[in-house]
Amino acid sequence: MGDDQSHKGDGHRARLREKFLESGLAGFHDYEVIELLLIIGTPRKDCKDAAKAVLKRFRTLPGVLEASHEELCEVPGIGPKNVFGLRLIKAVADRYLKQETLKSDPISNSRKLFDYLYHNMRDKNREHFKVILLDAKNRVIQAETLFEGTLTAGAVYPREVVRFALGHHAAAVIFAHNHPSGDPTPSQEDITVTKQLVFALRTMSITPHEHLIIGDNTYFSFADQGYIAEMNREFDRMNRL
Repeated sequence: MGDDQSHKGDGHRARLREKFLESGLAGFHDYEVIELLLIIGTPRKDCKDAAKAVLKRFRTLPGVLEASHEELCEVPGIGPKNVFGLRLIKAVADRYLKQETLKSDPISNSRKLFDYLYHNMRDKNREHFKVILLDAKNRVIQAETLFEGTLTAGAVYPREVVRFALGHHAAAVIFAHNHPSGDPTPSQEDITVTKQLVFALRTMSITPHEHLIIGDNTYFSFADQGYIAEMNREFDRMNRL
């Protein structure tokens, strides 16, 4: 009986692999995608029930991929070995999107920048503040999350952003942070933090190009809404006095 079940499992996994190789992920349920990733680390183990359980726990495929190693191992049927596939694919996707973004001009290709940020920051239950550094030709030279948590004016330190930018010889900077609520509308704290950052960077002759707030498949652009230009004009007025 055990051998029969093992052979059935082998056949099921083989069919999933063949289906993917023939047509990609078209027609796959999310739990089947997760099942494929789980069996990378445990190719002889039946992972179907575990895949359904982890999807139920974290609700969405992105939610599963964003979950920590410890959170994943709390789900029945999932252990350190088959977490490997989930962690691997997330890391590969992050590196691919980051490198694609690094090759582009984010000022003229804001959609690619948003795609990278949305993939990187969606489904996080805390705010993450990312700083993207540009050279004089607006090419991305570095991107890092500098702050996490509730991003009040006291939690984002302009001197740390300036130090980070100077340390990489950046000519310009883009900021981005997420709103876990999904609504990208800026708060008064967001506006205050942005103004502090613009003034600090301008003092060091570094150009602040943009601050994006990432919501649920949408974003708010401080540059598009005129905030960055107005803050730059205010800085210039103050320095003419």
